[in-house]
Amino acid sequence: MATLALKSDVPAVSPYVLALRQSLTRGGKKLTDFSLGELSVELRQTRDSVWALIRREGQGGLALRAAHFESEFRCSKAKLEPGDAARLTATSALGEHVIVFRTGGEALEHMRMTTSFTPAAPMLIPFAPRDLYPLDADDDPLGAVGHVEARQRGLNSGLVYFDIDEPAFGSVLYFQNLTAMNDYYRATKTTPNGAVGGEWPELGYLMPTPAQNDAMPETRLAAGVEVTLSDAILVFRHEAPPHERESARRFLQMLGITYKMLDLPRTDYRDWIKRSERTLRDLDEAPEATIRHYGHRYIHPYTAAEYPDIMVQMSLVAAIHDWGKWCGEPHPLKAEFKAGLGKFYDPKLKSLRRYLPNVGDDKDPDAVDSWYLYHPLLNLGHLALDGDKDARRLFLKSIDYGIKAARHFKYRWPVQYKVTDFSVITAVAGADGKGQTDVGGIYAWVMLQAYELTDEARFLAEARAAIDAAIGLRFNLNYQANLTAWGASACMRLWRITNEQVYLEQSYVYLGSFFHNCEIWESEIELAVHHHNFLGATCLQDAPYMAIYECFDSYAAFEHYLDDSGPDLEPAARMLIAEYCKYALDRAWYYYPDALPPEAISPKQRETNGHVDRKLCFPLEDLYADGQPAGQVGQEIYGAGAAFVFATRAFHHVEGAPFRLYCDHFVRASERTGDHALTITLDGGETCTAGLSLVRQKRRKLTKAKVITIGGDVLRPHAVSDERVDYRVPANGRVVLTWA
Repeated sequence: MATLALKSDVPAVSPYVLALRQSLTRGGKKLTDFSLGELSVELRQTRDSVWALIRREGQGGLALRAAHFESEFRCSKAKLEPGDAARLTATSALGEHVIVFRTGGEALEHMRMTTSFTPAAPMLIPFAPRDLYPLDADDDPLGAVGHVEARQRGLNSGLVYFDIDEPAFGSVLYFQNLTAMNDYYRATKTTPNGAVGGEWPELGYLMPTPAQNDAMPETRLAAGVEVTLSDAILVFRHEAPPHERESARRFLQMLGITYKMLDLPRTDYRDWIKRSERTLRDLDEAPEATIRHYGHRYIHPYTAAEYPDIMVQMSLVAAIHDWGKWCGEPHPLKAEFKAGLGKFYDPKLKSLRRYLPNVGDDKDPDAVDSWYLYHPLLNLGHLALDGDKDARRLFLKSIDYGIKAARHFKYRWPVQYKVTDFSVITAVAGADGKGQTDVGGIYAWVMLQAYELTDEARFLAEARAAIDAAIGLRFNLNYQANLTAWGASACMRLWRITNEQVYLEQSYVYLGSFFHNCEIWESEIELAVHHHNFLGATCLQDAPYMAIYECFDSYAAFEHYLDDSGPDLEPAARMLIAEYCKYALDRAWYYYPDALPPEAISPKQRETNGHVDRKLCFPLEDLYADGQPAGQVGQEIYGAGAAFVFATRAFHHVEGAPFRLYCDHFVRASERTGDHALTITLDGGETCTAGLSLVRQKRRKLTKAKVITIGGDVLRPHAVSDERVDYRVPANGRVVLTWA
């Protein structure tokens, strides 16, 4: 039997790599071709597959499997529809496949391939191989040399980002639009957990299939019902990046192009003001919310569960502080909760401790997660910079211990250690064998707060040291999403202070790692139909769920990032941040148990002795893209600050007007240009839209209003009621609002 010769140093590969190698050697049947900028695309039929061979002359390319067959099939060109580069129809005993290719290249060359399938009979697909293989200049998948920078983690975006180094084909972002496959996942009772990735040279999408044991599973694709099997987007860069910072910038740039090709879910107006008012009432009145120690009132982390800790107290105190500023007068709960903060301070250590001195024996009073030391300081610094003298004193007398810890660990923190002697309790996380890799980011932000408060150069030096120590972590930077977001903001602030380009560039590494950890798809699997997950970040690098705290804390961090940015910021980074914040305002609503049906909430909570009370305005910690019940961890009182953070950023007072202005993007500038005229500047994505609403004030009546773009176009509202008028406006640029 004839065989193909292999080099002795070829790594272990699957049969599908060798089958592709043989098929390309023998040629197969050419179906058609088309150009894609400097790339050529040939569509070819082989014994068991239809392929798109994407090549750059003399520099190798890619083989993209468009469809895989277990029986004989016929494939032919079909009539093109508007926007098509090519359209194929393949028929077999299995049914009919329709394969569509679309291309573009205004900024970077990109291609989209969508494969749909109509089964001829009720069908189970037991297996389909991965669909993407790098090729060398001779079309050999075993000859190309390269490396993968990022691949799908869990249920995050279905992407793989890689470089083909030899030959010098360049960088590729492969993105599988998982939203398009919801019908398939529901029909087969599968989820796309870790579906995109692979090992070189076998990359791309591994379509999930039902588990097969002794009996065939009941799940089937219905006969005669079309389902999408693949919706793959590829974006190309021809040259290799010189370092990780440029690689991260290109990843954001290529992800931005991909994002613009998606059908984006709609967002709705959310009344975060009313949610904030209800939260304050429940914090004050619900016995499950607070407990008294040492004559002071402290907040439970979960409903009637867990010991008060400093992170929980500071998160709520800082958020209620922002609410008071927005309202024009402090809320009394701020002072009440702030009064007991001093009991967390250990004068011997000269540091805040996680727990109060009387914490129960079931907790180690000396144990602290690395990030837990710095997050309370961040919120103290926030209050101090707003003029709170008590917060300033507590912040400054705790700061040197934080520096001591950072220097002890050489700016590479473990997961958990003892505050008394820095002995390590847990060195690394099981998911990646690393410590809390992004703690240096939040530490740098705290140091920059200290620098702003004191003008002492030592704090600036500490911030620089922490960010410098993170260089080289590449896409492994993310440990916990909100810490990564604060790290990006610290880099941006450092760039503003020092004018050193490396810090702007390093902010892209943090952002790349953050968006790598996002679910850029909308799940309709099982119970996920009751909430939104689009553009949500999973809380940890290996977490199976999105969490409310990481959601709104990242939102707050990104406000600072955009405040400090300017025209030098990569446009794709600006767009992705603005879109994350826009969707956070909408998506976060579903963490609240009253926004979900009872059957979508877990009846039992783990890791706490708490419970879920749907009547209380406190969010659940966890939402799942794979359709598991929400709230398995608990009802998170320390996440209740979300309502205040969202309300105070999204709602704007307009003096003398019968309405408040709601905007789901950060308002960069607002100028009163007349008694009844306001010019508003937004700086979101250039092709994106923002939600803008006029929300009736109490005891006032909405009057006629008009929204006009800077180009003179009058925008019509898409919804009008006695309570609110809703508009969709350009997310980048200025609009003029006038009212009677």
